[in-house]
Formats: sequence, structure tokens, C-alpha cells
Amino acid sequence: MFVALVVVILLGWLHGSTLAAVADFVFVALTIPAASFAVLAARSRSGRLRLAWLSLAAGIAGWGVGEAIWAFYELYLHEIPSPSFADVGFLLLPIGATGALLLFPVEHSNESRMRLVLDGIIIAGSLFLVSWVLILEPMYLSDPENRLGMVVSLAYPVSDIVILAVAGMVMVRSGDEHRLPLILLTAAIACFAFSDSAFAYLSARGEYYSGSVVDIGWAAGLLLATVAAAAGRDGARPHRDSVVLPGWASVWLPYMPLLVAGIVVAGRSVPIWQTRPVLVVAGLLVVTVLARQFLAVRENRRLVATVAHQAERDSLTGLANRALFHARLRDAMECSGREKVWPGVVSIDINDFKLVNDNLGHPVGDDLLVEVARRLVDGIRAEHTVARLGGDEFAVLVDRNVDAAERVGGRVVEAFDKPFVLAGHELRVRPSVGLAVGGPDETDLSGGELLRRADIAMYTAKRSRFRGVQIYDPSMQLETEAAEDQLLAESAPPGGSAGVRAIQLLGKLGQAIDKGELTLVYQQKIDLRTGEFVGVEALLRWPQSDGSVLMPEEFLPVVRRHGLTGRLTHHVLATALDARQGWHRAGLDVPVAVNVFAPSVANTTGLPATIAQALGHRGLSPGGLTVEITEDMFLDNMERARDVLEQLRHSGIRIAIDDFGSGYSALSYLRDLPIDEVKLDRGFIASIPVDERAAAVVRAVVDLAHVLGLTVVVEGVEDADTAALVRDLGCDVGQGFFFGVPVTPDKVPALVKRSLAGAPAPWPA
Repeated sequence: MFVALVVVILLGWLHGSTLAAVADFVFVALTIPAASFAVLAARSRSGRLRLAWLSLAAGIAGWGVGEAIWAFYELYLHEIPSPSFADVGFLLLPIGATGALLLFPVEHSNESRMRLVLDGIIIAGSLFLVSWVLILEPMYLSDPENRLGMVVSLAYPVSDIVILAVAGMVMVRSGDEHRLPLILLTAAIACFAFSDSAFAYLSARGEYYSGSVVDIGWAAGLLLATVAAAAGRDGARPHRDSVVLPGWASVWLPYMPLLVAGIVVAGRSVPIWQTRPVLVVAGLLVVTVLARQFLAVRENRRLVATVAHQAERDSLTGLANRALFHARLRDAMECSGREKVWPGVVSIDINDFKLVNDNLGHPVGDDLLVEVARRLVDGIRAEHTVARLGGDEFAVLVDRNVDAAERVGGRVVEAFDKPFVLAGHELRVRPSVGLAVGGPDETDLSGGELLRRADIAMYTAKRSRFRGVQIYDPSMQLETEAAEDQLLAESAPPGGSAGVRAIQLLGKLGQAIDKGELTLVYQQKIDLRTGEFVGVEALLRWPQSDGSVLMPEEFLPVVRRHGLTGRLTHHVLATALDARQGWHRAGLDVPVAVNVFAPSVANTTGLPATIAQALGHRGLSPGGLTVEITEDMFLDNMERARDVLEQLRHSGIRIAIDDFGSGYSALSYLRDLPIDEVKLDRGFIASIPVDERAAAVVRAVVDLAHVLGLTVVVEGVEDADTAALVRDLGCDVGQGFFFGVPVTPDKVPALVKRSLAGAPAPWPA
């Protein structure tokens, strides 16, 4: 229809009322797809963008109604009043288009929309002054008898100027996603502006008629609006997360038309300044420019404040960062000397946090840090400073005495009592918490030293797996230095910094695992009722070049922290099964228990197949293998862990919960997990000879385990009295130095033969 209208107009095939009827019909017809596509674009979008397309659809529909009224006047009444009801419909288009443009999302969300409106007013006012001086003023003065009609006629080009100004400002601030629809929409508005201005000019001279060349602009505008709405239905492109600063075009664009208007107006005679429209618009421009500058200054101040705030905050958790924490700690130390109120520092580290990142991914690890930060803030008063110092390290500055600091430390520990539920995983993690408080006799104590003391207390708690608040004591510093020196000296070449030696230690440990240098010793397990040998547990050792041996507690933290658990688990399983194969070839069927990290069970779905393949390759029965879940770790996904354990049990392998009562175990584990044994931690039973309450707890756990059909194994039996007591409490199997020290695999057959020979129980019946 558009092409046909252009051909008819340019070639002059029709004239008079016929041409007017064709033009009016084409205009009404073209508004239907334009409004329809705008509605479809609104349906495919949401939020402000949906409102934008609906606003445009309403404006186009209003213009179509106005055109229908115009056609009625022209074709039926043969007279078109000025102004008329058709003008109401026509003027709905600039209103709807302006609303649509203002509702379009802009790339820089920090830019104020009010500032965008002010920029549009500045451009529109400037362009109006230029148009007034060059075109509109003579038209306005040409018909003094019908000023209202002339004002309505002038409303079209003036409103088009406003829309073009707004469109220009929106385009320079829009993102790539909306660039094409905005370009097409701006082109449509430009076509309307051309025809509106030409219509106002020709009407003032009495030369306009329907079907003139001017009408092509309106038809083109409707066609371009239709295409813009169709382009607006395209799927959204991925939004860029990076911050993009506004371009220079958005800065100078509002002032270029203002400069041109000033030059044009200044070049005319003085009376032009005295006309009312010029005075009104000039005054409006002055107020608008001042308002825009005020907004710009306010936004700049807000931006500076935001940047300053972000410079002192951790980007992930929103807590104070290391710089802000040290600044407040320094201020607190300076005030402490004057007010005699010494601050305290609580140092916090999340145990085994690297396992979360390695097994569940860094996004879950980040979510865990955010949730930890939220719990710390919720549980601690606002007067104290909670900071994330880096990684999984947090700290709290307490501007009070030691009692308040201890209470804050207690709240930190309580914040981890409930499990963290993240991405479908239930994580039971615990912190290591250290506390250091200054004193009146330490006038030279610095904030850095106070934080270092809190860190020493925290690392002491981490080494001992202490679950409370570890308060700094000077002896801890000596213990920490001695432990570090021993570990580094025994495990890494001499020389270099501690950090370098730690890296060397990690590399040496990885090589030791790969080369099979880590060995296993085996401690026998005895039936407490009969005194018979029932199996062995494989215990890990790391021999050093100087003849010394590192125990697991000395290097397992490095294994956990640096993601070596999988490699170590495979090494231990292979070594233990090789030893069992050797005993089997010697005619001895020796059951062996092997420790496996809990996260390896919960997150390694291929573990059952790996163990089954290892057993089949060596010709061993699965019934002689017990997998002990090291329970000083957490089971992050109970459902997946249960599936893996059920597969292991289905193949005949026994399952045991190791160190029950020392780590993150719960009675629900006994109910929910498919297990065969419960191993009571030595710390759990150490006090039963002298503490009746502890003995009662052990008896209750044993009775519950027996009701569930589980075997109870007790560790750490060091003497005959303890052996007799745990037997009387109902425990089934004992293990400890009283029954024998761990031995190398070649000495295990002697233990078995001694039992087969009928050796008596090593304690009185």
C-alpha cells in the first residue's frame, strides 16, 4: 500500500476527492499493522519495555482515530474545521511516542531519567527557538484571526521537535539490544516531523490538499513504526555485566542545539527577544540548564560516595574489607590508650572450605561465603565491625572488654550450628575461631599484632579441631612456631621463606602420593567378648628422608586444603588391597578397614565401580573390606552419599562411620545412612572411667546402635580397665594400644596365627 500510494502521488494518476479518499484509506489501513505489531512487541517483553510498546501502540491507534475523523470531515462533510476533534487523535501520537521513548531501558542505569527528560527539554527548546526565528514566527503572524487554529497547527512541529530530542538522547544512552528498534522509531518520528512541519507551512498559505507529496512522510512514518515494532519482538541479547561509561555524545548533545539557537537568535534584531514565545522558551531553557547541572552535581557526589563505599567493602559479601578493618582497628587501638577500654579481635576461618569449591564448584563456595557473612552480621551488634579479610577468612573487631569479645566469639560459633542449604546441598561446616584482646599493660601493642595473635589462636583451634572460641595465650605462639618449623623442616628443603617452603611441601606431598611413598600400617581389632582377632584398620603414615615419620594429622590438612583427597583415597585403597592380596596368597583371609573422606563418598559417583574393579583385579571378596567414612568432615549431599553407600553395601562391602561423636555426625546418620558399624572416637570414650555421665551417653549410643543392628567399635583403648569397661557397656569390638601397636603388613600374619592358636584375652574375664 505504501508503494502504491507513492506511485499514485508522484505520477499524478488521481486527483481531487478520489485522491483524498485513497490517501485517507491508506493512512487508516497502515495504522492497523503498526499498532498491532506494537502490541505484539509488548506481549513478548516485560517490565518497562512492555509499557513502552503499549504506549507507542496507544499513540498510533490515536493517530488512526484522528485520521478516520479527518476522512469523515473531508469526504462526507466536505469541510475541515481548525481546530477539530481529529487534532485530539493526531496529538496522541507524540504523547504516546514520547512516553515510549522515556520508558525504553538505557544502558547506564545510574543515569537519572529526570536528567534524560531535562536533556530532551533543552534540545527541544533550542530547536523550537531556531524554528521560531526561521519558520514558525511568520506563520504564527500570518493569520491573526484564527490564532487557536494556528496554535494547534504549530503544536505538530513543536511536539515533533520534542520527540526527536528525546529520541536522540535515548539512542545515545541505549544498549545494542534496543539500538535497531530505536533507530527505526526515530526515523519514523523524523518522517512525521517533516510532514507535520510541511503541513503547518502549507496550511498557513492555504496550499495543502490530501494526496500531496507531504502525505508520503506520514505513510513512511507508519511503515517504519511497524518495522520498528517488529524488530522490537526479537529476543534480548545477553546483557553486559561490565560497567560502560556514557559516551561523550550524551554529554555534549544537549548543548549543541542550545549553542546553535543562541547564535541564530543573537543574529536577529532585538525585537525578536521581546516576543512572548521566545521569552517563555528562553526562561524555560535557563531553568532547565540549571536543574540539569544541579542533578549532574548531585549524581557525581553520589557516585563519589558510592565509589568510596565500595573501596572499603568486600565485593562478594558486602562486609568491610581488609583496608577498612585495619583502619578501624588502628582507630580503636588509638582510642584504647585514652579511654582504657581495649578492643578485641575475633579471627574466623571456615574449616575445609576448599573442599566445597573443589567438589561443588566455586559458585556454591561463593554462596556459602555470602550466607556466612549474613549470619555473622545478624548475630553480632552493628557497633562491631565484621570483615572478610580474604578467601574464607573473616574477622570481627569488638570495641569492648574481654567479656564482650568472648560473647561475640560465642555468637560466631553459634552461627554455624545450623547446616547451610545451598544449591540442593546440606553443608555442615564448622569454623575455627580465635580471640585476642589487648590489655592495659601493653601500651605499645599495635592493631596488626593484635590481629596476628587472634590468627595464632585461630590456627591453634584449627590444628586441635577445637569447636569453641580459642583465646590467645603466649604459649600458643611458641607451639605454632614449633609446629610450623617441624613440619616445614621435615618436609621441605632448607632455605627460602615460609611461603616458599610451604609450596615445596605441597609439591613434595603430591609427588609422595604419586610415587607411593606414603605407607600404611595396620592396627588389629579385637572382639571384646572373646578376645579373638577380627581384622585390621589401615593407618596412613608418611616416612621422611631422615627416618622420622609424619602422622596423618600433620599433613592431612594440606591434603584437604589443596584438593589431594581423591588421589590419596585411590592410593590408600590400592595399597591396602595389595596387602590383603598378599595375606590371601599366604592362606589368610584378613578383613581390612580403610578410611575414606566423606566428601569423596558424597561426590564421587564412580567410587563403587572403582573399588569393585580393584577387588576383582586382585581376586578378593568384597566382604573382607570395610569402608570407614572419616567423620571429621561433612556429608554435603545425604541423598547422593546414601546412593553411593548402598551401591557399596549391595556389592558386599561393609560401611562404618568413623570417629563418631567428634566431627559433624548426628543421630540422623545412623537412621538415614546404610551402615554396618559405628566407631566411637577415642575422645568420646576417654572420660568414661571417671565420668558417669559420659559412660551413660556411651551406653545409650551403644544400645541405639544395637537396636539398629549395627556393630559398635571403640577406638583408643589404652588399658585393661578401659577395655573391661567398654565391654561391660556393650561395645562389640575394641582397638587401641592395649591390644597392640600398628604394625607393618608383613607382621599381620603373626597376629592372625596367634589368634588362631587360641591366645587368651589380654584382660580378665
